[in-house]
Amino acid sequence: MITFLVSIVLLIVGYFTYGKYVEKVFGIKQNRKTPAYAQEDGIDYVPMGTKTNSLVQLLNIAGVGPIFGPIMGALYGPVAFLWIVLGAIFAGAVHDYLTGMISIRNRGAHLPQLAGKFLGKAMKHVVNGFTLLLLLLVGTVFVTAPAALIHDLTGNWMSLSVIIGLIFVYYILATLLPVDKIIGRVYPIFGALLVISAIGIGGGLVLTGAPVPEISLENMHPDNVPIFPLLFLTISCGALSGFHATQSPIISRTTKNEKEGRKIFYGMMIAEAVIAMIWATAAMSLFDGKSLAAIIAQGGPAAVVSEVSVTMLGAVGGTLAVIGVIILPITSGDTSFRSARMILADYFNISQKKLAPRLWIAIPLFIISFLLTKIDFTLLWRYFSWANQSTAMLALWVGAMYLKRSNKNHWIATLPAIFMTMVTVTYICNAPIGLGLSEMISYTIAGVTTVLVTMLFIRSKTNEQDALLVDDDRDVA
Repeated sequence: MITFLVSIVLLIVGYFTYGKYVEKVFGIKQNRKTPAYAQEDGIDYVPMGTKTNSLVQLLNIAGVGPIFGPIMGALYGPVAFLWIVLGAIFAGAVHDYLTGMISIRNRGAHLPQLAGKFLGKAMKHVVNGFTLLLLLLVGTVFVTAPAALIHDLTGNWMSLSVIIGLIFVYYILATLLPVDKIIGRVYPIFGALLVISAIGIGGGLVLTGAPVPEISLENMHPDNVPIFPLLFLTISCGALSGFHATQSPIISRTTKNEKEGRKIFYGMMIAEAVIAMIWATAAMSLFDGKSLAAIIAQGGPAAVVSEVSVTMLGAVGGTLAVIGVIILPITSGDTSFRSARMILADYFNISQKKLAPRLWIAIPLFIISFLLTKIDFTLLWRYFSWANQSTAMLALWVGAMYLKRSNKNHWIATLPAIFMTMVTVTYICNAPIGLGLSEMISYTIAGVTTVLVTMLFIRSKTNEQDALLVDDDRDVA
C-alpha cells in the first residue's frame, strides 16, 4: 500500500514543482488576448470558466485509456507504476501543457497546423493523416467499449447494435452543436461521477489494506512479453498520449487566460495519472498475474472493471463505479469526432459558423467509424496504441522546436521526444501489425532513426526572426 500512496503523492508534488517549472520555461502572458476572445464565433471559440474547462479537458483526455491501458499494463507488474508516475510528470503532462499553450498562442491551431509551422510544411500533411486516423480509431474504440459495458450492465435487455446506434446519435449532436450547448453543460456532471467512482475504488483499496506489490523492475507478464517497447504503448493515456494533443485545442479555444493553462493542461494529465494508478493498483492487488490474464482473455479489460468495482464497492457502489467508467470513453469519443471535424475544417479552410459545412464534414467520419466497429476490438486497440504514441512523439517534437525557436529550455520536451521516437519505431518494426522484424534488427533500426532525427533537430538553425514568429497566429492559417 505504501507504493500506491507514495506514487499518488509524487504525482501531486510533480504538479506543484515540475509543473510550475514547465510553466516558467514556457512563459505565460496574462495580458495576451486568448483565441476564446480574439476569434470568438459562438461555435468552437467560446470563453468558458476554468473549472468547466478543467473538467471538460479531463473527460476529453480520459477515455478508457487510463483504465483499460493500466489494467493490461498491470500484467507487467509494479514496473507499470514507474511509467505512470515518471511518464505523467516528465512526459505526458509536459506534452499536454505545451500542445495546449502553443495552440493558444497560435489561434487555437490543431496539431497538423502546428507541425506544419514548426516541423516543415510537409509534416502538416503527414500529421494531418496521422491525427485523423487516430481520432477515427479512438472514436470507434470509444463506441464499442462503452456499448459493451452498457450491454452487460443492463442485463442484455437491449441489443448491442441499438446501444451503439444511440451512442452515435449523441456523438453526432456533440460534434455539430456549439461547444457550450452539450459538452460545456453536461461534462461537469459527468466529471463529478468520474471523480466519485475513482475515489470509491481508490478509497476502497486503502481502507481494505489491499496487498500492493512493491516497486520492482522485474517483468511479471505471464507470457513474458518484453517491457520495451510494449509497456509504453499499452499504458498510454495514463502516462503519455498523443490523443491528448488532438483534444487540447478544443479547450485552447475556450480558455480565458494563459494563467489557467497549468491547471487545465498539466493538472488534468496528473489527475488522469492518478486514475491510472488506482486501476493498475486494483488490478494487481485483487488478482495475481495469471488470473488477471485469464480474466482479460475471457472478457477483456471491461470484465476486470466489473469485477473490481463489485468486489471493492458492492453491488450498488460497483454499479456506480461502472457508470463512471462508461462515461469516460463516451466523453472522449464525442470530442474525437469534434476534433476531427475541426481539423478537416482548418485543413481545407472551411468556415464552421453554419450547420451545413459542419454536417458535410461530419457525415463521412461517422460512416467510416461505423464500418470500423465491425473490426475486432483487440486489433483496433493495437493500431490505436501505435498511432496514439506516434502522435505523441510528433507533438513532443513540435513542443521542442517551439521552445528551441523561442530560445528556451527545449530539453523538457526534447528528451521525452527522443525516448518516444525509439519506442514507436521499435514497435512498428517488430510488431506483427508492422514489419514483423526481429527484436535485434528492430532495436538497431530504431536506434539509428532516433539518432538521425535527434541530430537533425539539434543542428536545425534558429534566429531572432524565428523567436518573433513562434507566437504569430497569422502563420498557421
